[in-house]
Amino acid sequence: MNAPSNMIRADKALTAKGLVKRFKTGRTYVEVLREVDFEARHGQVTMVMGPSGSGKSTLIAALSGLLKPDDGQVNALGEDLWSRKAGKIDRFRLDHCGFIFQGFNLFPALTALQQVTVALKYQGKSRAEARRIAIDALDEVGLKAHLNQRPSELSGGEKQRIAIARAVAKRPSLLFADEPTSALDGENGQIVIRLLRRAAVEHNAAVVCVTHDPRLEAFADRVIHIEDGRILADRAVPSAES
Repeated sequence: MNAPSNMIRADKALTAKGLVKRFKTGRTYVEVLREVDFEARHGQVTMVMGPSGSGKSTLIAALSGLLKPDDGQVNALGEDLWSRKAGKIDRFRLDHCGFIFQGFNLFPALTALQQVTVALKYQGKSRAEARRIAIDALDEVGLKAHLNQRPSELSGGEKQRIAIARAVAKRPSLLFADEPTSALDGENGQIVIRLLRRAAVEHNAAVVCVTHDPRLEAFADRVIHIEDGRILADRAVPSAES
């Protein structure tokens, strides 16, 4: 498969050094990230695992330009992410990042097709081009027969697959998934993680998946364990499932 035209060639897609994030609670500050170093590579699934409150979601927000760290640096696709102005960071996310969340984040009034085309139109795609790309993305996740259905007519697994189609339709270089299987049963969870793995293997995306579900480790190239805002372990998985 040919690489998309907006792909930035690099082995390391994302690196972070010394990330610190504090939140104020009353008169004190709680340090949620404590000098965290991180990297993710093109074509790989990096799984970030840990219990609730460990700093997983805060880490993914800092890495993706959603939440500015108090200290440290994030290098995304060869550039210092947090040195950019806010508008440039927004544009970076639009052009290069895909997001998948546990709550699906779908618009209740829009059909599956419309859910996907809306993001493509923000990128400047024509109506016809956005429709073509969206249909291909929904077909890729097995939902071509559901183009005109709204979220209320779909199962949880189907909703999450729409969210994945919306994220991968842009062919992002960075794909972030925050607890993407937590609202799903085991079978649908496996479908979702296999689709994320496909995004890495076939589209050369760097996939960063935050989860507390140990069953997903088999689908990762690297597994990072975080607890109390610190990285406790970082290991490669030699034979991730395809």
